[in-house]
Amino acid sequence: MTSQTLNLAVITGSVREGRFGPVVADWFMEQARQHGRFTVDLVDLADSSLPLELPAVPPALEPDLPRPDAMADLTRRLDAADAFVVVTPDYNRSFPASLKAAIDWHFTQWQAKPVGFVGYSGASGGLLAIEQLRQVFGELHAHTVRDYVSFPRYYELFAPDGSLRDPEGPNGAAKVLLDQLLWWAAVLHDARRDRPYTAA
Repeated sequence: MTSQTLNLAVITGSVREGRFGPVVADWFMEQARQHGRFTVDLVDLADSSLPLELPAVPPALEPDLPRPDAMADLTRRLDAADAFVVVTPDYNRSFPASLKAAIDWHFTQWQAKPVGFVGYSGASGGLLAIEQLRQVFGELHAHTVRDYVSFPRYYELFAPDGSLRDPEGPNGAAKVLLDQLLWWAAVLHDARRDRPYTAA
């Protein structure tokens, strides 16, 4: 198994005005830094051009879509990642359109890489979005890890300065998630190197 530091992309999925996602993402970024086994890149979809109109589906031998030039930085950062954590709310029992657009504009970038989730919402803690995202990423040949972090009634859990009022439980859950991501990221990193993945 590789001993090198692996690249983790933490994706902030919400782009709407007044969003809480950056607070949750910043908290998780600090957990990932403290974990110490990843180089961490915060990918905020609000900074990316994500048109909803997709081009025609490419031939089977060219699985990646032709993308707008403004999306090049996002694509490069997803390419470089060995693992992902998606920070998502749930809107109307699902995940944001911005997140679906980012996923649909890419294909090989997710393949044979692990994905973890941090969810937040008023009631479910983002679990409704997370369970749907597991299906989407499975279709794209990614591996979603079992454990996750969830913040139901997030507005009661975070202080105005962005810190958690009671960090012990969430910090422990983040450690479990990061440990699982590390194992899968290392194994799949070596597998992609030794036997490049080809989607059937």
